[in-house]
Amino acid sequence: MAEEVNAHITGTVWKIVVEKGDEVEEDDDLIILESMKMEMPVVAPEDGTVEEIHVEEGEAVDEDDLLVTLS
Repeated sequence: MAEEVNAHITGTVWKIVVEKGDEVEEDDDLIILESMKMEMPVVAPEDGTVEEIHVEEGEAVDEDDLLVTLS
């Protein structure tokens, strides 16, 4: 079953650390969000494979926006 990873804050996608198809472990960084000049990592909630990345670097996101889908 797919696991959706959402933004925990409103901010800008500063850096995408993973690529589609990457294997990740729980707590690995997926995306770095920038908000109020602070970098906030978004981490994998569980082990899995990056199925889809739904944002691009530089894109503004709101809290709870879908960022990554893991399988």
